Amino acid sequence: MHKPAITQVPIDSTLANRWSGRAYDASKSISHEQVIALLEAARWAPSCFGDQPWRFVVWNKNTDAATWQQAFDCLVPGNQAWVKDAPLLLLVCADTLFTHNQKPNRFAEYDTGAATENLCLQASSMGLMAHQMGGYDSDKARATFGIPEQYTLMAMVSVGYPADIATLEGEALARETAERVRKPLSELFFANTWGKPV
Repeated sequence: MHKPAITQVPIDSTLANRWSGRAYDASKSISHEQVIALLEAARWAPSCFGDQPWRFVVWNKNTDAATWQQAFDCLVPGNQAWVKDAPLLLLVCADTLFTHNQKPNRFAEYDTGAATENLCLQASSMGLMAHQMGGYDSDKARATFGIPEQYTLMAMVSVGYPADIATLEGEALARETAERVRKPLSELFFANTWGKPV
């Protein structure tokens, strides 16, 4: 399913075509080389002091189905209903401390979001679909995978090849076929002072 963003002026096609779909092709796997390409895209995101506070735990169903299942079990049921066909799951974490001085890094979550978006855009450029999710049990994920308290668990991401939307039903199908909407530019971006639309 192709759902490009409807923009006021043209933007790069990789950006316009990126969207968080839910219909994954269960018959198509993701290779190790593809995984590395996704992670390289994340690795080259900008960060404060070049600190690179992001950490990703990666589960590939086709190389280790058991740990993929453990990650899947951390998702809320509503996400499990459609993530079941995604071959790749990732958990995105942010280091709360700077590496160079061990002081609190208030930019860590911002920088980690940039790395995650890089990964999502890379996925789109490769004909893959990435979907970021907040619907998971972070305490369970931390305990299951031994994630130190120093790291904030941000999101889980599913990645795979898109499939026909006929593979979906119920709420997942309704959300998949809904129109893509964004707030108008005037609500989000201001010229010179707060509240004055660009």
